[in-house]
Amino acid sequence: MLTQKVSEIQFKQKPKILVVGDLMIDRYIYGSSSRLSPEAPVPIVNIQNESITLGGAANVIQNLVSLGANVSVAGMIGNDNAGVQLIDRLKIDFLETDLIVKDSTRVTTLKTRVLVGNHQLLRLDNEVVHPISTALENELIDKINDAVQETDLVVLSDYNKGLFTESFTNRVVALATQHGKRVIVDPKGLDYKKYKGAFLIKPNRKELAEASKSENINSIEKLKNAANVIFDQTEVPYLVVTLSEQGMVLLSPDSHVELPVKATEVFDVTGAGDTVIACIAYFISLGMDLADACELANHAAAIVIRRLGAVTTTVEEILADLTQRGVQGIQLVP
Repeated sequence: MLTQKVSEIQFKQKPKILVVGDLMIDRYIYGSSSRLSPEAPVPIVNIQNESITLGGAANVIQNLVSLGANVSVAGMIGNDNAGVQLIDRLKIDFLETDLIVKDSTRVTTLKTRVLVGNHQLLRLDNEVVHPISTALENELIDKINDAVQETDLVVLSDYNKGLFTESFTNRVVALATQHGKRVIVDPKGLDYKKYKGAFLIKPNRKELAEASKSENINSIEKLKNAANVIFDQTEVPYLVVTLSEQGMVLLSPDSHVELPVKATEVFDVTGAGDTVIACIAYFISLGMDLADACELANHAAAIVIRRLGAVTTTVEEILADLTQRGVQGIQLVP
């Protein structure tokens, strides 16, 4: 029974997971609006409150910490105030930041959202996405080399912000493979060949369609055909494709399992993909079967999308959700 499996792993030693990714800050400005500007046909927002949270790969890290993992963080930030804020927020969770390099030629990615009530009125992005330099790539690889040896699993959280060049990605995957560590990937962009050698790639439906050059992935057969393109390109053994309101599908070259959405209501899907990749990484690091880990990730996503913003969940909350639904387990089918 799946609930029993979850209960048993709670007593295991915390897994060590290395997250390599595009680190970001999410800034939220909350206000009210009752009139339009006389200068242009846009709302005037009276600011009432502001907050910042970790975004991108840093949100994957927050999810892993919330689940109970020991996390190492590797990535790239700018030499700026947003970078300082990001480091400070990571240190709140007692995370080591020695594997983060600073690039003086870029800004730390900062996404500012303006909200009136629960409505997002505007988003402002401050970022530089040119590829990482060879010098910084070498510096980061040197840092990662020792960390890979001490970790149980490596997560690549790619937001297409310049870190995951073909060279850098190949080198990270090769390091992990050399030390017998599995790599799971949250991908971006059109070229998945750079992820060759990974254990699992987790695109959403739109990302899969673009990377496989497929159209109208609206059936399981079309989904499997698109997945086969990626299997041929990357030789990965597994894909997990998230399908928004339709849940997710776990595929291998010769089998699949459909996991319907578990949410009873959808309030905000922000960060749900980060929760899914974090849960899969956490549970398979503890030795759980991949299909069961995906089922748990599906429940975790259902929990977080009932809340506003990029939020996290815990093993205890997932266990409570499983118990409430009476979930037993799942099987892969041809």
